[in-house]
Amino acid sequence: MVSDGSPVVELAGVSFAYEDGPPVLDGVDFVVPEGRALALLGRNGGGKTTLLRLLSGGLRCGSGRLRVAGEDVSYDRRGLTRLRTTVQLVVQDPDDQLFAASVGQDVSFGPMNLGLPEAEVRARVREALEALDITALEDRPTHLLSYGQRKRAAIAGAVAMRPRVLILDEPTAGLDPHGQERLLAVLDGLRASGTTVVMATHDVDLALRWADDAAVLVPGGLRTGPVAELLADSGLLATARLRQPWAAAVARLLRGRGLLGEAEPGPLTAEELDAWAGTGAMAAPEG
Repeated sequence: MVSDGSPVVELAGVSFAYEDGPPVLDGVDFVVPEGRALALLGRNGGGKTTLLRLLSGGLRCGSGRLRVAGEDVSYDRRGLTRLRTTVQLVVQDPDDQLFAASVGQDVSFGPMNLGLPEAEVRARVREALEALDITALEDRPTHLLSYGQRKRAAIAGAVAMRPRVLILDEPTAGLDPHGQERLLAVLDGLRASGTTVVMATHDVDLALRWADDAAVLVPGGLRTGPVAELLADSGLLATARLRQPWAAAVARLLRGRGLLGEAEPGPLTAEELDAWAGTGAMAAPEG
């Protein structure tokens, strides 16, 4: 996996099974390098959510080790506090995460639990609300929020902890296209400010245009690497029960007709394809 820095959080030889069940993960190595956007993909029920909960300390490894900045995590109060100031998980359904009467109260919960001074808590809440573009919702009761607003409020609660790694489980699920684009813009802003983002998704098109790297869960293991490389591997996608990304199929078609060079990146969205065609790039080669 290409990295801009050393691993910030990693699983080493990790196996996990729920009580009386078969292994969900078996001997998995998973590295999250700092400064990258990483998409975690796999079939439904393939272990994505379990992997994310292991990374965040919500589940304890059956065997193997969880490390932060190269050090093994201890599951006592001190160790978990250190982990949760480094790694924050936002679950798929915001209603499983939001519990306070108002948005501001909910976002302040994590920093207050750290025992921070009131002024510091207020600064973090303000910072998180601004980052998620929901400052106007600070006093809004959480039960009066739209679904997209609840998604962003849940993420704001994690951002207020100022984690080095933000983990999101299917963050675009249930959002309309406009809501998805707004959320992705927010994530781009967080990445620009230095937050490493890991996103579990089944949307291969989203993964291809958003992520730097990918991790694909397959029976018996995990494949990691540059997202464009992994999502061009038809055998891997078939094993993981994932479809081929639209952009990869378009690029293959264009290369087959001599309209795109082997080393040239193809358009990743319909808008990019339209713009690319408008430049005359799709003109048939002479001869």
